[in-house]
Amino acid sequence: MAKRDYYEVLGVSRGASADEIKRAFRKLAGKYHPDANPGNQDAEERFKELNEAYQVLSDPEKRARFDQFGHAGAEGGFGAPGADFGFGGFGDIFDMFFGGANNQRQGPERGPDLRYDLTVSLDEVASGTEQEVKVVREETCSRCHGNQAEPGTRIETCPDCRGQGQVERISDSFLGRIRRIEACSRCRGTGRIIPHVCKACQGRGVVRGEKRLTVKVPPGVDESTRLRVQGEGAAGRRGGGPGDLIVFIHVAANERFRREGDDLWLDLPIGFAQAVLGAELTVTTLTGNTEVLHIPPGTQAGTVIRIARAGLPRLGSSVKGHLNVRVAVSVPGHVNPKEREVLRTWAEMRGEDILPEDKGIMRKVKNALGR
Repeated sequence: MAKRDYYEVLGVSRGASADEIKRAFRKLAGKYHPDANPGNQDAEERFKELNEAYQVLSDPEKRARFDQFGHAGAEGGFGAPGADFGFGGFGDIFDMFFGGANNQRQGPERGPDLRYDLTVSLDEVASGTEQEVKVVREETCSRCHGNQAEPGTRIETCPDCRGQGQVERISDSFLGRIRRIEACSRCRGTGRIIPHVCKACQGRGVVRGEKRLTVKVPPGVDESTRLRVQGEGAAGRRGGGPGDLIVFIHVAANERFRREGDDLWLDLPIGFAQAVLGAELTVTTLTGNTEVLHIPPGTQAGTVIRIARAGLPRLGSSVKGHLNVRVAVSVPGHVNPKEREVLRTWAEMRGEDILPEDKGIMRKVKNALGR
């Protein structure tokens, strides 16, 4: 059975951070651990699958190889160094008939992608924006230029593998003599020995650094938007190019407007008389433009009036959504005596039952005394 994608196994995105991967693994491992599922073969297999995925994605180098080459890269297979699939695997078959594959540890290795979370306002979604961000990442060491050796010192060829990065292992089986090619353990498949490692990066070839750069956010983005900034990820190894920066967009809540796709929603309080008799009101849109809103006579609370193309732009398109104005009839909490009299007259004309008029304590006292 074909292996599932490791990101799918852990239930995380390809741009997930190391902490997100660790949290996802701990949560699922606790659920499927054999001790919590005694005798459950499916849970045991699921736990093994989770452990295998975590071992790869928690290791930056293995994760980078998996991102580039898939499972073969993570296991050291095709397109990746030091293939060792165990007896009966593709590596053994190729070794038997062709004498082993070429080692590629010495070749360039692309740097991993990085994630950056960026929050924008609804106004910026409407118009687009440019944001300056600070990215902390691994960069090529400026002292050794990535070759890992202290400047002015020699890089020696590994004597065990003679610079090939791989060594030959021969074993006997019932099929005959099996020839295997494995990564050299002395130089770890690089083919090089560095007696004096770079003092700045301690022989890693990369150092921790930060860079400020401008990210262009197009109009119409939403929570599902991912912006890829090419070449702004972590540095590659052995001359490999850098990874990319993946910007995850988040949209902040707005006090006045609520978003549904490309449409905007606005609650508009109106007076009782305006609802009954109708009105022409001015509404300010998200972009600051003003629109005249016609309130028909007899408008009920909750009525929605649409202003076409006053919503948000659709990402990558000239199409715009609508502004939906939901009418809310405002009832005053206090009225003056004249307003009260008018309303009582209104209620009489409509035949509506209302509470009797409260004349106040002093009026009640006077009435009791016959004054």
